[in-house]
Amino acid sequence: MKFAIAVFSPGHAPSSRRALLFAQAALAGGHEIVRLFFYQDGVHSASANVVTPQDENDVPAQWREFVITHNLDAVVCIAAALRRGVLNDEEANRYQRPAANLPVPWELS
Repeated sequence: MKFAIAVFSPGHAPSSRRALLFAQAALAGGHEIVRLFFYQDGVHSASANVVTPQDENDVPAQWREFVITHNLDAVVCIAAALRRGVLNDEEANRYQRPAANLPVPWELS
């Protein structure tokens, strides 16, 4: 079975962790993930500037590692990202912001 998974919650929300666990289980079960789409507050999971307290699961880092390990198509909604200050190099330059905070493997679209 093929899955496209949309994540609407920020990394510190329990639903983001559940989505990650579901995605891991889907791949472990032999299924395919054709796209991960981060929307609304879910775009915060792609930000390089998220700092998770040491006594909590660093779900944004776990998402990044999961995407890289499995070479997944991970897309961040550009409109939601811009509203929340999550920028790649191109958008940071376009809007004259001092820095980008969207690292590899994330893609704005």
